[in-house]
Amino acid sequence: MKNKTGLFLLLLITLTNSGFAQQGDGLAPEATTSEATLSFRDIPVLKNAFVDASPARRKDGIPVGKLGADGGNKAMILKLAQEIAAGKHGNFDSFLIAHKGKLLFESYYLRGRINLPHPQASATKSYTSMAVGRAIQLGYLTMADLDKPLVSFLKDLDPAKFTVGVEKITLHQALTMRGGLGISQEQREEFEKNPSRLKGQKQVQTILEYSAPITEESQKFLYGNFNPVMVMQVIEAVVPGSAKDFIKKELLDKMGITNYNWQTAISGLPEAGSRSSMTSRDMLKWGILAANKGKWNGEQLIPEAFVTRAINRIVRHSDDENFSDYDDISNTGYGYFWWQADMKAGNKIYFSTSAQGGSGQCIILIEELDLIVVTTVHRLEKSVLQMTAERILPAFIK
Repeated sequence: MKNKTGLFLLLLITLTNSGFAQQGDGLAPEATTSEATLSFRDIPVLKNAFVDASPARRKDGIPVGKLGADGGNKAMILKLAQEIAAGKHGNFDSFLIAHKGKLLFESYYLRGRINLPHPQASATKSYTSMAVGRAIQLGYLTMADLDKPLVSFLKDLDPAKFTVGVEKITLHQALTMRGGLGISQEQREEFEKNPSRLKGQKQVQTILEYSAPITEESQKFLYGNFNPVMVMQVIEAVVPGSAKDFIKKELLDKMGITNYNWQTAISGLPEAGSRSSMTSRDMLKWGILAANKGKWNGEQLIPEAFVTRAINRIVRHSDDENFSDYDDISNTGYGYFWWQADMKAGNKIYFSTSAQGGSGQCIILIEELDLIVVTTVHRLEKSVLQMTAERILPAFIK
């Protein structure tokens, strides 16, 4: 009966809403060769949204299934997709759902294309975290190293010029946004006038020379604040070759991620906190890697112990005011460049962890429901977390 209801709704949507492409035809929208060379904001919008409750197998390592038959309430998700296509939740570009290891729902809107990498913004931080985990798996770092002073890995620095308290910044502190640096906006602008002083480890030297003293009081959660930059410097210092080549060979290639962009920072290293681009399906791969505690296709790419730390709440912070208008999100926190929040659905609370990028690039994991939600957005009306709690979780709760 549920399948018939979902099919009826699908047909109704297809016939009455010109903004919907027919579901299940396997013809997900693709960027043309010329479109692939454009900046993301110049990508033409789709005339029709594409919604598929039975995603095609694409030989990309992602198992697929059917929404409804393999889990989830098809009618509820299709109704949400219809609202997204109508622009009721903002300018969504893609929306995917995986359940019990299978991609069950895939949709593209506006500038979304199945083969087009989407800007990730701060979701890049979560990928940087996983690169640290990969270095540990291969023996270039250890779990014990996470509690060592970050500068102990950087051999080209001059400690005599450091501000007071630099030794308090451990890799663990940086990964949880608690490095404690104090750099003014004026100082940042002054640094950028002389890019040569920010090349390689000179970047860290400059930051640590000009920062206000590092104290217990300063080492409170402060998002950004050069923490991702310092973490990428450690990766560069400990792995063979460059961080760029290491990330490509040991993570992206391993997961079959070939269609991506990861820009280079002023330091010459990969950007650590933003400015990468991934396709929506490849975002799902990062989610699967985290959900599987660091395993990909049976191979342990990242130690389970590291992933457990990364995706669980280490720091409780006062960010709940960002969700003051939403009744279903609370108890926000931070792990190793991954966010956490409690989601209320019905009378129950579900723990979630997520990679998040500005305006709605999200990879959301709800372990209890074996659920992964991926979204890309270029203007958001409502928190993706709230939408997930309010509209997606109820479709998968039995």
